Amino acid sequence: MADIILPELGEGVKEATIACWHFSEGDTITTEDDVVELVTDKATFNVPAPANGTLKDIQYKDGELAAIGSVLARIE
Repeated sequence: MADIILPELGEGVKEATIACWHFSEGDTITTEDDVVELVTDKATFNVPAPANGTLKDIQYKDGELAAIGSVLARIE
């Protein structure tokens, strides 16, 4: 199992808004896939899958705010 973590996004950035998930729970994803789009007051970022597998346990819905380092979802 691997966690999708909200990464460091720049100096002074402490949180980001989940703009949209590109996949749903139960979907198969690979390390070539951008899984989630994040928005800060400075930029928009895509987070790639850290591992191949099935997307599970999405912790934040579109539009919700998450802190840097938060587990956004898991890959099984």
